[in-house]
Amino acid sequence: MARGYKAPSNYDPRKKKGAGKFNNKRYRPEPSARPAPTPPEKGAPKREAPERRAPRIPTDEVYAPLPATTITAAEAEGVSFADLGLGPRIIRELAKQGAETPYPLQVATIPDALAGRNVLGRGRTGSGKTIAFGAALVERLFLLRGKRGRVEGRAPQALVLAPTRELALQIDRTIQPFARAIGFFTTQLYGGVPAARQREGLKRGVDIVIGTPGRINDLADRGTLDLSQVVITVLDEADIMSDMGFIEQVNSILFRTRPSGQRMLFSATLDSQVRGLVERYLPNPAVYEVADDRAAIDHRILTVRRDDKDAVAAQLAGSGGRVLVFVRTKLGADRLVEAFAEHGVTSLALHGDLTQEQRTENLDRFQSGKVDVLVATDVAARGIHVDDIRLVVQFDPPIGHKTYVHRAGRTGRAEASGTVITLVTPSHRDRMRDMLVEAGVEAHVQPASPGGRELDEFAQF
Repeated sequence: MARGYKAPSNYDPRKKKGAGKFNNKRYRPEPSARPAPTPPEKGAPKREAPERRAPRIPTDEVYAPLPATTITAAEAEGVSFADLGLGPRIIRELAKQGAETPYPLQVATIPDALAGRNVLGRGRTGSGKTIAFGAALVERLFLLRGKRGRVEGRAPQALVLAPTRELALQIDRTIQPFARAIGFFTTQLYGGVPAARQREGLKRGVDIVIGTPGRINDLADRGTLDLSQVVITVLDEADIMSDMGFIEQVNSILFRTRPSGQRMLFSATLDSQVRGLVERYLPNPAVYEVADDRAAIDHRILTVRRDDKDAVAAQLAGSGGRVLVFVRTKLGADRLVEAFAEHGVTSLALHGDLTQEQRTENLDRFQSGKVDVLVATDVAARGIHVDDIRLVVQFDPPIGHKTYVHRAGRTGRAEASGTVITLVTPSHRDRMRDMLVEAGVEAHVQPASPGGRELDEFAQF
């Protein structure tokens, strides 16, 4: 052996060419000198098997856009909910909610959902996503299981995940009548409130769970919530859950459900942030999107001096009708409510520092029309589904084009029209234009000043 030569760690002289009896496929290495493990004593507790862990979902990979089948309003004309396969009890509940005929997204997705396929649906706020997956979920669960008995402690068989408490509650208000008509029970699981009452509800038994990833994951970790019987899972606004840092919690939850279960994912955008979940948990999905109907929304950029922003925003907020104002921070929301009051405009704030009771009360007052102006942060406002919002004012410009899309989707719901106005200082005007290009939105740009006649056209007379 050459001087200074160091044999590799896997070097075995018995396997080199000409090594005789050792150079054959029957060779087995000699037993290790390590002593055999001592068998456990009689009566000793068994060693638990290592816990199964959900594989990590990559969020830094770049994926191609998800190809989708586009459906137009013309293709949905003349189609009824009965044509889609929904039963008479659910159709009666839909009529009570004012849903006489299905929207295009519902026409596209409900038949595949009832057939048990994995489904992805893209449509802006107001396109009927909640009814699309809610009615299909209840009908499909009935087809699979029939009317279940009220067995105490029964594990849920369907699950709906939402990014915020407000959205979870609104989803439940839509789905609960369908479920009761069939004989199923729903429960809501979300953070910010004591978990004791939620645990008691699970002990009584439930069929459909609707909630947020954090609380659902926590209850599952503690053994209070059994997800192993879940055969249908819906992710509503999955891209927002990814933006909010919930992707691993969602991954962990999906990993606990039936591997062969059906999954549905609905959102205003379907991009690479959710592709990792799709690749792992939604094989061979049916993917649909509604033909671009953003023409119903008038997009405007108003350039204003920084010192004039409060006055211009107050003039817009007080222009009549229901107005939603977006700000970037919680402190900013509270400050703007006070600034509006100084200009004679009554408003309420909605953000994460408020208690759940305060958030619910403020949102209810806005929905009922007791207060026409709501000032909200993005985290709180992502769960707002309110009809008849005439005007969205972005006091603070969004941080990205996806945020713009979600904010804008709060107005112009369904067949209604709406206006989105973004206030920017002159130095940020070009940056805002670039963001709109990414969002695929065309906007009219004009200067504005407090009391200016250019703001009169936004008033509701």
